[in-house]
Parts: sequence; C-alpha cells; structure tokens
Amino acid sequence: MDKQTKKHLKDILIAIDEIEYFFETRPKLYAEFTNNLLLRRAIERNIEIIGEAMNRILKSESNITITNARKIVDTRNYVIHGYDTLTADILWSIVVNHLPVLKTEVNELLEKA
Repeated sequence: MDKQTKKHLKDILIAIDEIEYFFETRPKLYAEFTNNLLLRRAIERNIEIIGEAMNRILKSESNITITNARKIVDTRNYVIHGYDTLTADILWSIVVNHLPVLKTEVNELLEKA
C-alpha cells in the first residue's frame, strides 16, 4: 500500500471520528439528528470527504478490500449532486449501519500496512 492510499484511509477515519464526535455530548437519536440542520450538514460534509477519499483510493488500488467501496463513491456523488432528494433517513442509515463497518475495515487495512 502506497503513502497516498494510507493518507486517504486516514482521512476516512478522521471523517468518521468527526461524525462520532458530533454525538459524544448528545444521545445518538434520530429525532435529534433530523431536527438539527447544523448536525446534518456536518455529517453530509464528512460523507463527501469519505467518498472523495475512497474515489482517490480506487484510482490507485481498485481491488482494495473495503465492502461496497464503489458504492461509497456513488454515495458521495449522490450527496453532492442529488442534494434535493437526499433525505435524513438515508444519512441516518449511513451513520448507524455503514460507518461502523467502514471504520473497522479501514482500521484493519491500516494495521496491515
């Protein structure tokens, strides 16, 4: 794994850590999330960063062992270009269901590097 790929994997971890930090002082509740525009926008931005970092990784390491790597990039594109149809439900599902798996996989890759 080259230095740039490691850097992008670390960028993904930083973005996930920021999202987790947003919930450190408040319960991770859907109602809180949907009623807090600032929180939703901050999470959107970090999902964009995750997707862009993954896009850059795939350009140099297309066989990286990250579940749904291409879908992560597609999600970034949807957040940016489909902003008018993006719902809180979609973002919440990413936060609750997908980011924990991604974090585990990225940590495992960095440990092997």
